[in-house]
Amino acid sequence: MENANPGAGWWVYLLRCGDGSIYTGITNDLDRRLKSHQAGSASRYTRTRLPVEIVYRESQPDRSNALRREAEIKRFPRARKQRLINGH
Repeated sequence: MENANPGAGWWVYLLRCGDGSIYTGITNDLDRRLKSHQAGSASRYTRTRLPVEIVYRESQPDRSNALRREAEIKRFPRARKQRLINGH
């Protein structure tokens, strides 16, 4: 997993929610976004599924690439997301 340096460009990330579901998102400031999720102010989905923890992240060079990768991951079945999280 890569370092969550806010100046590193854009990030695609996966969160494991309190109910066991997996949330996929993008940001250009991973630390700030994670804090927003944990505070219940980042998304309607995660707000009702606290607590959340980041389980995967990958850097992207720009917002466009991050959006494409996010859409790709969102289409993955749960088992494939789990393999991504596990590093396979």
